Amino acid sequence: MLTKVAVRAFVATITSSAAAIDLQGHRGARGLAPENTLAAFKTALAIGVTTLETDLALTRDGVLVLSHEPRLYAALTRGPDGRWLTEDGATIFSLNASELAQYDIGRLNPAHKYSAPWTDQKASDGERIPTLQQLFDLARDARSAGGRPVRFNIETKITPTSGSAAPDPEPYARAVVDAVRAAKMGERVTVQSFDWRTLREVKKLAPEMSTACLTIESPNLNTITPDTSGASPWHAGLKRADHGGSLPRMVQAAGCNIWSPFWRNVTPENIAETQALKLKIIPWTVNDPAEIERQAMLGVDGIITDYPDRARRALAARTIPID
Repeated sequence: MLTKVAVRAFVATITSSAAAIDLQGHRGARGLAPENTLAAFKTALAIGVTTLETDLALTRDGVLVLSHEPRLYAALTRGPDGRWLTEDGATIFSLNASELAQYDIGRLNPAHKYSAPWTDQKASDGERIPTLQQLFDLARDARSAGGRPVRFNIETKITPTSGSAAPDPEPYARAVVDAVRAAKMGERVTVQSFDWRTLREVKKLAPEMSTACLTIESPNLNTITPDTSGASPWHAGLKRADHGGSLPRMVQAAGCNIWSPFWRNVTPENIAETQALKLKIIPWTVNDPAEIERQAMLGVDGIITDYPDRARRALAARTIPID
């Protein structure tokens, strides 16, 4: 663990000269365009993100598609007849890709409570749930302002209780690694997950591939709290107590290159400890411009946001570069 003196010195350094930020468009740019659609990713690229963040699901016939929800989500989805689903539909894992392509996710259902916060989101009727390959094709030649190829941060959507709604961790990881390698995108992809079992399997199959350990500690969801075994069911058997109570050290033990905590869980101390371990820390999902500025000045390595336009303005106000 770092001493208080070391933490103070670290904080003094990073607040005096913030490093370049990896600007990640969450679900493309959820605040501005329908989430996880090609329209959202085009919006994010036009704004100038350095990374496209998205979520994965696997269809019954083995196609990786982009969806935060394991099921057809009533807040986003209209059927082939053009009508809104009245309730959440079938799991994506139970549908073939051709069946999935019949559904329109190009606007929010105004009658659904989920739509309330997203007043700036511009509809794009006719958008289908895209495949991972379509995302790769869209951004293959995309470059950041600094000339670096745009990266991808892809989340395996799986939980310890997913059951039949998602594939098991090993075949899920294999599908991801195979798809990334087939697209020749290995150097541009990070695989992230709250359920570290898939990350463990990715590292077995592709040790060179970047992985990010996601965590959250909040009243509504806590992936950190251990069960009676002493380990959180989210952490692939790792016990925080075995790592001096340090979450960054447990992330390191999981083989992750990046720790992505919920933004409210970020502190100067855990930034310092994470970076002292030669790991990056990239919080999610930071949408308030003042908070984006604050976290950047604290020295995080990246920001995941629904509003990359806000983030660009906030970072520019502090003359913080984006890379």
